[in-house]
Amino acid sequence: MYQVITMYGDNEPWWFFEDWQEDIENEKEFDCLEDAERYYIKEWQEISSAYEYINTKANYLAAFWNDGDERWCDECDEDLQQYKGLALLKDYQAVTFENGADLQERNNHCGKVKCCKNMKL
Repeated sequence: MYQVITMYGDNEPWWFFEDWQEDIENEKEFDCLEDAERYYIKEWQEISSAYEYINTKANYLAAFWNDGDERWCDECDEDLQQYKGLALLKDYQAVTFENGADLQERNNHCGKVKCCKNMKL
């Protein structure tokens, strides 16, 4: 079974930290990879139009964010960037095949990315 999920939280979707599923906002399941790919691409196009920055990894993992979209972390004593994540997964695991050129790894940002120092893999 394939899942296309959107997430919102402190981490990009490829980290799969403990309790990562708590950040899921929306999930759609598919029996067929081709249907999941079509839905992922549609979601990617829609989400990317609403965010200034993007970082995509191979195999259908993408993070989107805007400057200033942060939350205060008492444990870290600093503001943490908030990310909209999009992922196409198979049985809640990252897929392990190569995909089309439009979805290969890329980013349009540079600089330090903040994440909570207390996160556990």
